This record gives sequence, C-alpha cells and structure tokens, in this order.
Amino acid sequence: MTTPTTASTAPATDTGSLRAGISDGLTIFQRNLLKLKHQPSQIVMTFTFPLVSVILFGYVFGSAIPIPGGGDYREYLMPGLFVMSSVFGVMGSLTVIAKDNGLGVMDRYRSMPMARSAVPFGQTAADLVIALGGLVIMALVGLLFGWRTHNGLGATLAGFGIVLLLQYAVSWVGVYLGALAKNEETAARIGPLIMPITMISNIFVPTNGMPTVLQVIADWNPISAATAACRQLFGNPGPPVGPDAAWPLQHPVVAVVGWCVLLLVVFVPLSIRRFRDAGL
Repeated sequence: MTTPTTASTAPATDTGSLRAGISDGLTIFQRNLLKLKHQPSQIVMTFTFPLVSVILFGYVFGSAIPIPGGGDYREYLMPGLFVMSSVFGVMGSLTVIAKDNGLGVMDRYRSMPMARSAVPFGQTAADLVIALGGLVIMALVGLLFGWRTHNGLGATLAGFGIVLLLQYAVSWVGVYLGALAKNEETAARIGPLIMPITMISNIFVPTNGMPTVLQVIADWNPISAATAACRQLFGNPGPPVGPDAAWPLQHPVVAVVGWCVLLLVVFVPLSIRRFRDAGL
C-alpha cells in the first residue's frame, strides 16, 4: 500500500521574482502605450505644447527680458522649456494611476497573480517613451524657431539625457502620489501645485533679480540645476556664474544627477511599498 504524497510548492526564487517583475512590467508598459490610441487628446497635446510654449514664452517674454551677458532669449529659454516639459510629466503618471484607482482597474490587478512592482515600473517606462517623443518634437520646433546647440553631438545628447533622467525621476513621484489619490478628480487638484515650482527657478529669468528668499529657493531648486546643466551642455546663453553663486549653479550637472538619484532612492521603494500594501 502506497502512501499519497502531497506536492509542495517551492518558494519563488529571486531570479523568478525578477523575471516575473520584468515580464509583468512589460505587459503594463504595452497596455499604457496602447491606451494612447483611444486618447487622441493626449497625442494632440504632445504635438501642440512645444509649439505653444515656444511662441508664448519665446516671443512674448523674449521681447521684454534681457539676458545678462547678451544672447538670444529663445536660446536661453529652450533648455528651460525642455526641463519644464519633463517636470510636467509628473502629471501623466499621477493622472493615469489615480484614474485607474477610480475606475477599479487596480482592483482587477489585485486579483491577478502579477508582480507587485509591475504597475509602477510599467507606468514609468511608458511615461519615459512618451516623454522621449515629446522631447523630439520640442527640439524640432526649437530648431525651426532658431534654437541651436553649440558644443557638439556628445554634449547635446548628454543634455537630453539629463532631461529624460529628470523626467523618469519625477515620474516615480507621480506614481506615488497617484497611488495615494483615490480618483482622477483628486489628482487634478494636485496639478496646479506644479506651476509655482517651475516658476520659482531660472527657466524664464535669471534668479539674481529675485528677492533674497525666492532667490535662495530658486538657486537650490532641482529645476534650476537641470536648466543650468542643459544650458551648459548645449552651449546656450545663461547668466554668468561667479564664485559666490549657489553650489548647484556652479556644478549643475553633478547637482541635477544627485537630485535625480535622491528622488529615485526615495520614491521607488515608497511607490512599490504603496502598491504592495494596497494588495496590488
């Protein structure tokens, strides 16, 4: 007489978990990109935002704002517009995650045997691809209106790499905030808070003309470091940086990379933990 044996389930290995996370993340990534076919308004905004931004800020502000040391205002402005568009990318992640929360999509994910990290990794990867498309369009619009780079192909690619790195970092901030929001309406209330963060920076005007408190905030704003780094790499005009300038403006490339690493170190585990604790 034989005794029946009970099959035991082996615990998942780290390699298996990693494979599951990559595979499930790619599925979420593809799902978010395919959704664009049913959201033509987002595609239209991707094409029109660069044109409107260059015309509005480049020609309206450009006629009234002098550049310290001289130079064309549109060349001064374009690096800031690249950075601003990447920071606004936080709203893409925030809105998509919050909307899925409100529609019950996250409940559907909860019932599936999927890696808990798949949703945030898939979402941020899709946001990065969308941001790349918008960056290419904005660069083409800038070239059309007279913007140029002057430090060679390598430095130009490095500048665009910084913009994409910043976008990826803030996308994780959006994922975390979206996971906290219950619906799209809540996410929409957070959106207006982004504009002051971009305005208190060196995107549109040099910071040395601001009141002391605002100047300190602007000089240490990661957006200012990213903008100064892009101006440096692209060879575009910017305010002279003296020895008494804030450290992020003296070393903008190192500063913005440091800010991005800090955001990722903080918000990647926070986002994954939030999804895990929610049962996703």
